[in-house]
Amino acid sequence: MGSYDVVVAGGGHNGLVAAAYLAGAGRKVLVLERFGHVGGLAISARAFPGVDVRLSRYSYLVSLLPSQIMRDLGLRLELRRRRYASYTPRSTREGDTGLLVDNGDDLRTAASFRTVTGGEADYEAWRTFYGMVAEVARVVAPTLLEPLRTAAEVERLVGAEAWRDLFARPIGETVDERFRDDTVRGVVLTDALIGTFADPATDLLANRCFLYHVIGDGTGEWNVPVGGMGAVSGALEAAARRAGAEIRTGAEIVGISPSGEVTYVAEDGEHTVSGGHVLVNLPPAVLDRVMGRPVTVPEGAQLKVNMVLTRLPRLKDASVDPRAAFSGTFHINEGHDQLATAYAQAVKGEIPELPPAEVYCHSLTDPSILGPGLRGRAETMTLFGLHMPARLFRKNPDQARKAALDATFASINAVLAEPLQDCLLTTPDGTPCVEAKTPVDLERDAGLPGGHIFHTDLSWPYAEEGGWGVRTEDERILMCGAAARRGGAVSGIGGHNAAMALLR
Repeated sequence: MGSYDVVVAGGGHNGLVAAAYLAGAGRKVLVLERFGHVGGLAISARAFPGVDVRLSRYSYLVSLLPSQIMRDLGLRLELRRRRYASYTPRSTREGDTGLLVDNGDDLRTAASFRTVTGGEADYEAWRTFYGMVAEVARVVAPTLLEPLRTAAEVERLVGAEAWRDLFARPIGETVDERFRDDTVRGVVLTDALIGTFADPATDLLANRCFLYHVIGDGTGEWNVPVGGMGAVSGALEAAARRAGAEIRTGAEIVGISPSGEVTYVAEDGEHTVSGGHVLVNLPPAVLDRVMGRPVTVPEGAQLKVNMVLTRLPRLKDASVDPRAAFSGTFHINEGHDQLATAYAQAVKGEIPELPPAEVYCHSLTDPSILGPGLRGRAETMTLFGLHMPARLFRKNPDQARKAALDATFASINAVLAEPLQDCLLTTPDGTPCVEAKTPVDLERDAGLPGGHIFHTDLSWPYAEEGGWGVRTEDERILMCGAAARRGGAVSGIGGHNAAMALLR
């Protein structure tokens, strides 16, 4: 039996972060990963046969990865800022327009608000609200890499107004009070719903989701990883190996004991190794299963669609360049009332009639993911659909996936000047370059129980018990992945904090 100071169960990005810190501090570290590659869902892949495009197949943008981790580990990684934050098409009896939020031109953004909302009030409310959010990001983000503060300490950090509007009462109430326009309200609320099935009018889970989407690295900016998400995991793997960590792929963990023994199955049979500590970069439901405990499966809620296009589709609003509209987040039927209707339909077990979704085109900011023969001749498009809980896909997964994809295409086509299908690239055998993943697909293909992209429901970034937010009921076993308190998304925070719990 091999013996290590630390065995890291799961070679996703958090496991690699933990391994790099610990090995760099002189610990003997083994990382075990069941896939033939590390990185978990933060990878790039050629999803379509004969098409030379490296898609970020599951996760696709970087916000929560702290600059401190990048500096500490010497990551060779470039993150590019997106010029345009978002574009939201809107059709009225007076014509077709859209709300364009331009990070580089406040006057243009203000003019777009006036066109869409008919006045100045919502733009001023937008500036005030996101000014408050920016201050919350500035003071809260550094605490994510420190021992947990208490709720009272975080309340003092952010101030009474921000605490009330972002933490204490449902984010839907805050949005309804601060903004008048349905479109503007919906743009704000989408950050509270990505990967989370909740009613923002009543459920503080939506608040937690909102916070995770706006406080990353103290700015909340969602940046594009040059080379795709695989470049992020590649840089982390290189850092872990440089530090001296041992990494074994093709090693599926089948048992973890409270005493620190980890059993895994590889091509050459079953093996057991011993760790002074075991850092678990697995969903809690998987940890319970391999420890022989009762399992509770969470519920993910998203439809992820990857596409390659021959060109960008035309917009109904001819005054906006599609390259501007699609390089940021392009909101599709995500008005306040549309989100509420879709949620109510999904609660009843129905695929939303007009699914809310958002898309962006990675290749507009980073064309390096396109093969040389496709640059200038193709664009990638990533769609993330909201209010698509796993329950909708349990009974007939393939049939439900097709129905959800058809409804989603109808939804996006309703806001375009032409069908998106007319813009799809095809593989050499004539198959359209479209790949759809439901929560049930993620459960089957990626081993995520319930298809939950955060492993479990997101937590508040504070706790009365203090510590690093990585403890389990077993002293030698720590959570180091998305399920750690303050884990979730591509951040490395769970891995960092588990390592610090051992080193400090």
